[in-house]
Amino acid sequence: MNIASIDIGTNTILLLIAEVDSSGINNILEDQQVIARLGKGVDAERNILPETFHRVKDFLMEYKSLCLRYNVEKILAVGTSALRDARNAKEFCSFIKKETELNIEILSGDDEALWTFRGSIPYTTSSSELFSVVDIGGGSTEISIGTSQSISSAVSINIGSVRLTERFFYESPPEDEAIMEAWQFILEQLRQKDLSILKQTTVLGVAGTITTLAAVDLDIPEFNREKIEGYTLSADAVRKIFSELKNKSYEQILRYPQIPPGRADVILAGIMIVMGIMEVAAIPSITVSVKGLRYGIMLRELEKR
Repeated sequence: MNIASIDIGTNTILLLIAEVDSSGINNILEDQQVIARLGKGVDAERNILPETFHRVKDFLMEYKSLCLRYNVEKILAVGTSALRDARNAKEFCSFIKKETELNIEILSGDDEALWTFRGSIPYTTSSSELFSVVDIGGGSTEISIGTSQSISSAVSINIGSVRLTERFFYESPPEDEAIMEAWQFILEQLRQKDLSILKQTTVLGVAGTITTLAAVDLDIPEFNREKIEGYTLSADAVRKIFSELKNKSYEQILRYPQIPPGRADVILAGIMIVMGIMEVAAIPSITVSVKGLRYGIMLRELEKR
C-alpha cells in the first residue's frame, strides 16, 4: 500500500510518498519540499500571520492532489516548532482541516527529536552502533542520540535559522556586531546542553541547512540526493562557506544555484548553528542525510499497525 507523510516545519513543508508493507518502507514514490515560511513572524508576534494560513493551505492542497494521484491510503501530517510556539496554532490547524481535510498533529520537541532520529539512521546497522542526529530547522534544533534499538537522549533547543534571522539580522549582509550577538546567543543556548557525547557517535545532519551546505561544498548545480546522501561535511568546509557568505547580500547569495530564494535569507543563521554545534561538541565532521522526520513518522505508523 501507499502512504504519505507531511512534515510542516517553520521554513519548509516536506512530503514523502512511499510503498510500504510490514517489512518497512520499500519504494520511495515522491520526496518533495517547498519553502512555505510558516514561521514568518512567529518568534516576534507568537502568531501565524493571516496570509500564511492561505499560503500553506495552497501548498498542502497541491500535496494532497499528488497523494490522490498515487492512491495514497493514509496521509500523516505533523507540525513542529512554529506550531508549538504560535498562540493561534489551534485556529490554524482548524482552518487547514476545514480547507484540506488534513489533520495536523503538533509534535512536542522531544517527539520531533525522537522520530527525526528514527527516520534518519540507516535501516541496516549494528544494534550497538551509536548515532547522533542533528536536525536544524527554522524554529528549533533537535539533537538525538541512540542506537537502532533505542534512544538514550533527545533535546530540542529554541535556535533555528528563521528564528535567529528575525531576531538578529535586520540587514543584508548583516552588521559584524549582529553576527557576534547571534554567535554568542547560539553558544549560550548550546552550552546549556552536554554535547560532549557527540564525539563518541556517528553524527548525522538532516534538513535544509545541512543539505544546502553539502550541495555548495560539492559545487553541484542542483539538488542531487544520491551525491548528498552520506556526504561528509567537514568543520573546515562549513567555516569556509560561512566566511564566503557572511559579507554577501541576499541578491548575491541568490546567485548560488544550490541556495533557493526561500533559504537564501536565512542560510547564514543556519550555518552559524552548524558551526556552533561542531565547536561546542568538538566534532570534525557531520555525515549528511536527506531523510529525517517525514521518514520517522512513516515508520511510527507502520509500527502502530
